[in-house]
Amino acid sequence: MKILEIRRHSIRSPLSDHLNQTGVTLARLVGQNIGPFDRVVTSTLPRAFETAIAMGFAVDEQSELMNTYGSAVEKEAPWPQSFAEYAAIVKRSGASAKYASKLKEYFANIMNYIAEGRSALAINHGGVVELSVVGCLPHIDFSAWGDSVSYCEGARLFWDDDKFVNAEVLRVKV
Repeated sequence: MKILEIRRHSIRSPLSDHLNQTGVTLARLVGQNIGPFDRVVTSTLPRAFETAIAMGFAVDEQSELMNTYGSAVEKEAPWPQSFAEYAAIVKRSGASAKYASKLKEYFANIMNYIAEGRSALAINHGGVVELSVVGCLPHIDFSAWGDSVSYCEGARLFWDDDKFVNAEVLRVKV
């Protein structure tokens, strides 16, 4: 079994691309209780990269795929929405489904990169987190997962026999 954690970046000030001190503190706190990770990937936006570093993890790769999902997806699936709402939108097979499929392929490549029994971490953004999880596990019932993810929250996905097989939501209690 391999594990992928997908989390939202930490707190930033309004209109800033960078974490503020509260965001650095939150990321440090969360980082003390997760890992280790053999592969860490983030979007190319500073707040995602800074979150991984503040958590205590070196970044191996940055991907523009995780920056934002673009206007066509935003039109179908405006942020914020719950995991269940994103899942319903993805089932309509529009732009959101295509984007979620690209995310699944990206994360499958990461899982194929790491060794059995090991873990990877992805830091991205609200909406991207939920679509990532739904894309990787489209048949899961997300009704009990609650609202959209807040700062440093996300999901832990389990990979076995070359596919994602299960997941659990990760909430931050401070």
